[in-house]
Amino acid sequence: MDPGAGPFKTFTAQREFESLQSSCLHTVFSHRSSKLKMLPATFKLCAGISYRHMRNMTGLRKNAMVAIHHELYKLAGPGPSNWISQVHRRNSLLSSQIKEEGYNEEEMSYLKQGEDALQKAIRILSDQDGWTTETVAANGDKVLSKVLPHVGKVFKLEVMLEQHPDDLYKELVGNMEQMGEWNPNVKEVKILQKIGQDTMITHEVSAETPGNVVGPRDFVSVRCAKRRGSTCFLAGMSTQHPKMPEQRGVVRAENGPTCIVMKPCAEDPNKTKFTWLLSIDLKGWIPKTIINKVLAQTQVDFASHLRKRMANNVSVEMSPTW
Repeated sequence: MDPGAGPFKTFTAQREFESLQSSCLHTVFSHRSSKLKMLPATFKLCAGISYRHMRNMTGLRKNAMVAIHHELYKLAGPGPSNWISQVHRRNSLLSSQIKEEGYNEEEMSYLKQGEDALQKAIRILSDQDGWTTETVAANGDKVLSKVLPHVGKVFKLEVMLEQHPDDLYKELVGNMEQMGEWNPNVKEVKILQKIGQDTMITHEVSAETPGNVVGPRDFVSVRCAKRRGSTCFLAGMSTQHPKMPEQRGVVRAENGPTCIVMKPCAEDPNKTKFTWLLSIDLKGWIPKTIINKVLAQTQVDFASHLRKRMANNVSVEMSPTW
């Protein structure tokens, strides 16, 4: 290794930053009408200080900070700083450009509804206090409940599944319209509209319960599917859509916030800790005791049907082809 390589690189870097410093400062102070535009260049100059071999270069540090100080001072006025207002205006312009180029007002509304449903659901699930046990299945599947102000009673299913979160996400999100094939509590799921990669509007029709204790219901929902690292989320809430007005003879129920959370198990990353938050208003004149029992059982049944579906998928993948 060349013993002079280190000092040579440091010297070269110093000369390059001094040249950049001179150029930036000259431009900043020579073109005062473009003060805001020159701030990024000035900050780039300041960023040079973060390099280890630059930290002792007091001239570079001093001049960069002086340049920033002068620029911010000249852009500041009485009350809120002018440069903050200009940044706000630039952000507003950027938002308007996104709307014009990407989504219309209706689509932006659906995107916001989906994100709101996700955030509300996460807040509910993050609070571990106040949950009471509704039912515990023989295999350990558990349903808990909690009464929340302005929301009502919510239910939470907690199970452990043998599949990886990615496989479950593919089934529940990618194959959403096939849910009626394996979940007898669902007659049909239809995607009415997709907005970007994460948001969709769906119409779901539920099957009637045994004995027709609860008749068929339908839902129009906005769904938001997100990934945060290795954790997958599928949140939703009721909405309205012009393609699906209320249907004659079917009670339009409401849900939300709802959310399925799929997280790798700490002991075995190939397994999934599966949580389903359910908040639903079935409408109609049904006693609460019956509703509570039906909803808790619906969640337990869902876990059982999902296990069978995933097991069948594995069997199909492993079956020989002739």
